[in-house]
Amino acid sequence: MIKGFKEFILRGNVIDLAVAVVIGAAFTAVVNAIVASIINPLIQLVWQPSEDGTIGITVQGLWGPVTFPVDTLINAVISFLAVALVVYFVFVHPMNLMKARAAAKAGVDKAPEEPQLPTEQEILVQIRDLLEKQNATPKV
Repeated sequence: MIKGFKEFILRGNVIDLAVAVVIGAAFTAVVNAIVASIINPLIQLVWQPSEDGTIGITVQGLWGPVTFPVDTLINAVISFLAVALVVYFVFVHPMNLMKARAAAKAGVDKAPEEPQLPTEQEILVQIRDLLEKQNATPKV
């Protein structure tokens, strides 16, 4: 059991995954700080924050004004896009290139060949032959 666990841990995929999680978490903190210190002030140039500091659209409700926090939504979208962009260009794209190079080195084709389907003319000839065969057989 311990031997199997050791092989699992020493496999490259597990180590790569651990590194990706740690770097992703650290980068998320950086992106959140950038959004909070740069993007939010830019949004405040357009929208005035409410009394509690929330930036958004304020609508008069039955029991007073209600603010829809647009700043939170914008923060989340920008953070997600920035992290996804970095993860793609730092992890996914290089890994795909490495896999493609390894496959080319091994002489493996990118996609297996699909079976050749009959042409429309060949199918029509087969139908004709079947109909002739069916008509040629004596009926009982």
